[in-house]
Amino acid sequence: MIRNQQPAVTLFAIGLIGLGILSLVYHDFAMQWQPVPASIPGRSGLAYASGLLMVIGGVALLFKATAALAIRVLFPYLIIWQLLKVPALIVAPQVEGVWLGFAEITVLLAGGWVLFARLAELDDKSFFRHIVGENGIRIARILFAVALIPIGLSHIVYIKITASLVPAWLPFRAGWGYATGIGQIACGLGVLFSIYPRLAAMVETGMLAVFAFLVWAPRIVAAPTSQLPWTAFFITWVIGASAWLVAINIPPRRKGDQR
Repeated sequence: MIRNQQPAVTLFAIGLIGLGILSLVYHDFAMQWQPVPASIPGRSGLAYASGLLMVIGGVALLFKATAALAIRVLFPYLIIWQLLKVPALIVAPQVEGVWLGFAEITVLLAGGWVLFARLAELDDKSFFRHIVGENGIRIARILFAVALIPIGLSHIVYIKITASLVPAWLPFRAGWGYATGIGQIACGLGVLFSIYPRLAAMVETGMLAVFAFLVWAPRIVAAPTSQLPWTAFFITWVIGASAWLVAINIPPRRKGDQR
């Protein structure tokens, strides 16, 4: 991992640490973003273990000596997190909100995949050798691009909810909802079809940062003991960091390139 990517790695790690601390404080998973069934025996204990894993793994990502081990543990954990969203897709594939939830975690997984591809330090004989390096980054980039489309579409399908999340001091709240939805779809298509892909991914990163600090931070101030705004803030934070990781691993345009 080259040095100028460290800020994005740090933000990704902080996001995981934040989510882990919330699991420890509330003895719960990340709510609808991490839908572990209530019927599972020892659910609170599992939530506590999950929180510890995120805190320890996030801290370990911050240090060169432990980063490879950390991402080797965190990457399968993120895959499990993604799989938790699959049952809802099977039950209600026609519901856009289900695809939104799946896609949000897909962006998180894409960021983790970039880190796995860069940091895992697997040898040439490893079973996972084909999903690291440039191949792994390419897979993560495609996942990220495709995921942005249902995320953006949800802003439009659920425009009333989207508008209600726009700060009240902004005019044309529904207009902002439509604009962000169309913008996210455009960013996904830009990355997917290599139309200014690095810029598209950076724009998505910026939008997610705005969502975190303009939508969720004020709700934390209004209800500082509530689990929902804190969880939504750190989910948005770590997804934004994932978008940044994808963006900075897209080669910049060279002079004379048509795209």
